Amino acid sequence: MDFDKAPFVVIWETTQACDLACKHCRAEAQPDRDPSELSTAEAKAMMTRIRDFGPVIFVFSGGDAMKRPDITELVRHGTGLGMRMAITPATTPLTGRAQMLELKEAGLVRLAVSLDGSNAAIHDTFRQVDGSFEHGLRILREAQEIGLSTQVNTVIRRDNIDDMDAMIELMTGLGVVFWEVFFLVPMGRAKPEDVASADEFEAVFDKLYELSKTAPFDIKATAAPQYSRVVVQHKRAENSEQPVIANAGPVQIDVLTSGRHHSDKDGIGRARNVNDGDGFLFISHTGEIFPSGFLPISAGNVRDDDVVEVYRTSPLFLSLRDRSQIKGKCGVCNFLGLCGGSRARAYAMTGDPLAEEPFCSYLPPRARHDVLAAQPS
Repeated sequence: MDFDKAPFVVIWETTQACDLACKHCRAEAQPDRDPSELSTAEAKAMMTRIRDFGPVIFVFSGGDAMKRPDITELVRHGTGLGMRMAITPATTPLTGRAQMLELKEAGLVRLAVSLDGSNAAIHDTFRQVDGSFEHGLRILREAQEIGLSTQVNTVIRRDNIDDMDAMIELMTGLGVVFWEVFFLVPMGRAKPEDVASADEFEAVFDKLYELSKTAPFDIKATAAPQYSRVVVQHKRAENSEQPVIANAGPVQIDVLTSGRHHSDKDGIGRARNVNDGDGFLFISHTGEIFPSGFLPISAGNVRDDDVVEVYRTSPLFLSLRDRSQIKGKCGVCNFLGLCGGSRARAYAMTGDPLAEEPFCSYLPPRARHDVLAAQPS
């Protein structure tokens, strides 16, 4: 796919209403719906225009998309347009078997549930509502029973790093086809001190790579394009029986998918180096056009602007796709074409979406040379 012309995935924040109060929530969700949300007619018009990109993956996010009474109607509209429809409901009683069956009959392809710990104590503390973990397991089970493809989303943060081994054990028995592992971006309710360290990121990447060899599901790292670099490191080390080091020279951008190296049986999730504004597009509940939900710089609004033209020609999106503009060690990295660093995390930590990834432990050869050259002899 040519990401200069079209995103691979579009996420629409259907609403910011939600009955959970998650500690990390990028939307700082509230119990009630905002009266300025896109109406049903506006949402349909937005989806119709997005279809001009091609048969993109279209994800209903939130808040909790199940808070919208028109959600089934909107899934049916997107299916009729030829887009692949997915949804990420909150783990609450609001998502039940009857509602999921309606969504499936309307054309829903996949349902994703958030599980942010291997047990209720960890997950419910994070989501700040008792019973959320059990509802997540129930939703997965009932969705699978009616024939929906399912995935799990997990947010990696400082306070669940030590739970990774147990989380991996849980995942292998859930019957899902996809595990999307999000690496926390400090925005919304999340704070910089909530983010795991760069070295802790690296340790999780290593675990995910080892899991990928045997897991019955596909794996993707989100807001962590540096996982692609780790995959290349491991594959090179395995081929040469050398230690895992990443300074073996430049890498072509099409070496493998970004943070993802399995085939995806039903085509949901396949991407090449998707990054904020580069293969990715986010529409807020009020129609604001963002590079991603974690990079809240607006490039326009679907109520006033052509979303296709905004993605293709706005200065913000063009700069994010031009990796020659990336600064710091990312700009001189031998894995720049493959990775590019999280533009959202760079913005959250520095206010500059083109700054270097602040949570990457890798020091590129050129940056290492500059560091050594600057040291007194």
